[in-house]
Amino acid sequence: MTQTVLITGCSSGFGKASALTFRSAGWNVVATMRNTDQWEETQDSAGIFVTKLDVQNEATIHQAITLGVEQFGRIDCVVNNAGMGLFSVFEATPMATINVLFSTNVFGPMLVTQAILPHFQANGGGRIINITSGTATVPEPLMSVYSASKGALHCFTEALQYEMQNQNVAVKMVEPGFVASTQFTQQAQQAADAIPIPSSYQAYVAQRIAFFMGEPPKDYFGTENDVAEAVLAAATDTTGKLRFLVGQDVKDSDRMRRAPSTEYDEWRNSRFAPR
Repeated sequence: MTQTVLITGCSSGFGKASALTFRSAGWNVVATMRNTDQWEETQDSAGIFVTKLDVQNEATIHQAITLGVEQFGRIDCVVNNAGMGLFSVFEATPMATINVLFSTNVFGPMLVTQAILPHFQANGGGRIINITSGTATVPEPLMSVYSASKGALHCFTEALQYEMQNQNVAVKMVEPGFVASTQFTQQAQQAADAIPIPSSYQAYVAQRIAFFMGEPPKDYFGTENDVAEAVLAAATDTTGKLRFLVGQDVKDSDRMRRAPSTEYDEWRNSRFAPR
C-alpha cells in the first residue's frame, strides 16, 4: 500500500524539498501551507495534493487532515516543518513577536500532533517527524528566542517518543544546521529589521553578522535536499533512533555539547564571546 505523508510549511525551503523528495520516493503527499498560491506546479510535483494549513489556526489543521484522508484514504506520517526564524536583541524584542514565534514553532506542531493522533490510533499507528534545529542544543546569541522555541520543540519531541511508543506511533526529529538557500535568513532579517537595535548592542551585532558572513569550509553546511533526505530517512527508519542531524556544523556543535563542561565552555567563548 502506498503511504501518505502530510507536511506543513511546503511553500518553500525544507517543506517544499521534502514534498518533492517523498513524491519521488513513491509516497502520496499532502503539501500544506498558509497560502496555496505560493505553490508552483512543476513536472516533479505532479500528483502532490496541495491544501491550506495555518499552524496557528486549529480549524485549518483539522480541515487539511480531513481533505488529505479524503484524497488518499489515510495519512501515515506527519512532518511538522512550518516555522519562523528570528535574529534580534532580546531586550528589544516585543513580547507580541515572541508570542507569534512560539505559536508557530512550538504550539503549532503540538496542535497538528494532537489533531492527527486520533487518526493514527484508528489506523493502528503512524509517524511524527518534527523539524527542530541545531540551536536547540547549542543556543545562538541574538537568536535566544528562536533557540528557546526550538529547544522547547526538541524537549517535547524527545519526551513524546516514549509516550507514544505503546500507541505504535514513532516520533523522530530532524535537526538542520544553517542552510543558506532557505528563506529562513531572509525572514529572520525581515523580522529583525522591524526591531531597533539599542546602541549598546550594535558592536556585538556587527561581530555576529561578520561571523555568519564568513566563508565556511566547503560542504560544511547542509542543503535543503540534505534535510529532505533526512526527513525521508526518519519516516522510513525502523529503529529507535530519535535524532537525525543535517550539516557538519550541527554535528560539530552536537559533539562539543557532549564534551566535558570546561571544554564546551572554552569552545562557546571562542565562538560567542564579545570581542
